[in-house]
Amino acid sequence: MNIWGTGSFENEVGAAFAEEVVQDGAFALAEAFDVALDPDTEFLAAEEGHRTLAAAEILAAVLTGDTSSLTGAALRAWVAGVDAAELAGLRESALEAVMRALGPESELPELWEGEDAEAWRADVERLRAELK
Repeated sequence: MNIWGTGSFENEVGAAFAEEVVQDGAFALAEAFDVALDPDTEFLAAEEGHRTLAAAEILAAVLTGDTSSLTGAALRAWVAGVDAAELAGLRESALEAVMRALGPESELPELWEGEDAEAWRADVERLRAELK
């Protein structure tokens, strides 16, 4: 998996997930949160963690109207066409899933070291605040 930055779409998984949302819509967001919160999953692998953060980033853009963190015109267009009220029910799941991605039962925190770790955690904390 290539990672070229600390943002939610600055890795192969997040970038591919953005395309998936354009094709599958809100279903893809809900599925990403469901996978992260599955009680039968003892450890959240990096791929699922990246999908979770990308899904949360997209949901935050829908709810706040701020698409500055999104990459790609197609994703921005999809977000612009979504009624925020229809996806507001995903907010709590998104928050819980983001917390799981940050937690000790997730591979993501293990991938970051040094200054990059601080920048990554700060970006995820920003995302959490947007979802509250």
